[in-house]
Amino acid sequence: MAISSEGKFAYPTGRAGAEALGYDPVFINEASPSLLQSFCGVGNPFSLGEIQPGNTVLDIGSGAGFDLYVAGRLAGKTGRICGIDLTREMVERARKNLAESGMSDIEVSHISSEKIPFNANTFDIVISNGVINLSPCKQELFEEIFRVLKNGGKLQFADVVLEKELPDKLSNSPEAWSQ
Repeated sequence: MAISSEGKFAYPTGRAGAEALGYDPVFINEASPSLLQSFCGVGNPFSLGEIQPGNTVLDIGSGAGFDLYVAGRLAGKTGRICGIDLTREMVERARKNLAESGMSDIEVSHISSEKIPFNANTFDIVISNGVINLSPCKQELFEEIFRVLKNGGKLQFADVVLEKELPDKLSNSPEAWSQ
C-alpha cells in the first residue's frame, strides 16, 4: 500500500511538496498528517481558478486524497466532491485519510479505464494533479472529462510535459514512459 512518497520522486513531496506548490497554508496545517504523507503532486490545480461553496468537483487520479480534502474545504458542506483512481490501494487510503480529517462524505471510486463513472453534465470543475500524462488513451480521457463537465465547467489540471525530444533508448522504453 502506498503510504509515503518520501524519497520516491525527484521533486518535493508530502508537506514540503504542498508548501512548495503554493497550497493554502491553512489547509496544509489543518490536514491530518496521513493526508500529506503520500502527497506527490506536480502542481497546484487550485491556483488555476477558484472553487466556490456549493461547487461539484471531480478529482481524476485522486491518490491519497489531499486534493480532495482541499476541494472539500473550498466547496463546503453544500458542495459535492468525488475522486477516481486506478488503484484500489489509493482509493482505500484516500477514504481512510479523509475520514481521519472528518470528511467522510467525499466519494472516492476505483476505476479500471479512462471511462468516468458519472453522468454527463455532472461537475462544475474537474481537477487532476500529475495523472493525465500517465493515460495511454489521452483523447478518450479528455472526451470523458468534457462529457462529465457541466456547460461552462472548468478543467484545472497540473501535469508534466515533455519539452524536448527523448533519446531513442528512452522513447522506446515502457519503463521510461511510466516514471
